[in-house]
Amino acid sequence: MTRLGVNIDHVATVRQARGVAYPDPGTAASIVELAGADGIVCHLREDRRHIQDRDLRILREIVQTQLNLEMAATEEMIGIALATKPDIVTLVPEKREELTTEGGLDVVKNFRSLKKAIQQLRRGNIPVSLFVDPDRNQIKASEEVEAEAIEIHTGHYCEAKTSARADEELKRILDAVGEACRRNLRIAAGHGLNYVNVRRIAEVKEIEELNIGHSIIARAVLVGLDRAVREMIALIR
Repeated sequence: MTRLGVNIDHVATVRQARGVAYPDPGTAASIVELAGADGIVCHLREDRRHIQDRDLRILREIVQTQLNLEMAATEEMIGIALATKPDIVTLVPEKREELTTEGGLDVVKNFRSLKKAIQQLRRGNIPVSLFVDPDRNQIKASEEVEAEAIEIHTGHYCEAKTSARADEELKRILDAVGEACRRNLRIAAGHGLNYVNVRRIAEVKEIEELNIGHSIIARAVLVGLDRAVREMIALIR
């Protein structure tokens, strides 16, 4: 059964836009869990544009399912992770000028630094996943740096303008899934998934977990967070 991790960054985005104390990501996390989600995802960015250090500490105290911390592989973030002890860390690329994460990690290019980061986190008993494009070379490198899991970047599939292009991108994802299975990597997927395009990804039985944020929070503005989460769960299961 496919698990759902809900990214709550955009709850903090709304709060930070006004510089007030609400809406609170911790409260949102509790509602998400009560609605049946299997995990909470948050990204503590270098520029702290949404989730703050205090949010992460509170989430670690209250999350009852799985807390997945997305972060860049920097010494600052590794120190925070080792102190906070999320259930899993997902290493992602990060650029200050981007609106959201634009693509997967280049594990091949950053092999040595990523291997060092993973070793530090694993010494702290924190499993590590790498957010990667559906590319065989990146998945091969993910195994070689000793990651335990990957999250396949689904953005190009989700942004496809034609059904033919969507089919091409889905094939890339399926090829990547096959490669990850051969290398005994656990597989998640995410980025850009919404209530229209999620079905075909959810049908891939080897993908254990889907991590979805923006579309759920956007729908929650209209129908409420509990209902938005339950509707997504119904779609992926």
